[in-house]
Amino acid sequence: MKTLCLALLATLAMSCAHAQEVNDCAAKAAEKKLAGAALKSFVTKCEKDSCNAAATEKKLAGAARTSFVTKCVKDAAAH
Repeated sequence: MKTLCLALLATLAMSCAHAQEVNDCAAKAAEKKLAGAALKSFVTKCEKDSCNAAATEKKLAGAARTSFVTKCVKDAAAH
């Protein structure tokens, strides 16, 4: 039970960290004064890079990595 609780807390912490990185993408885009297609392209790439970094940190590979990154990018786009 303790292990399950610790895993849940670690997942929540990672989600919070990722949310901060997504906000950083928007801030970086604002600093660059991007608009329109350039803004969308920049933020999309930034979010994907952030998700890939999170997958690497979690030491995911193969289908688990692909699934994680896909869901992560989808969740980031929803914010």
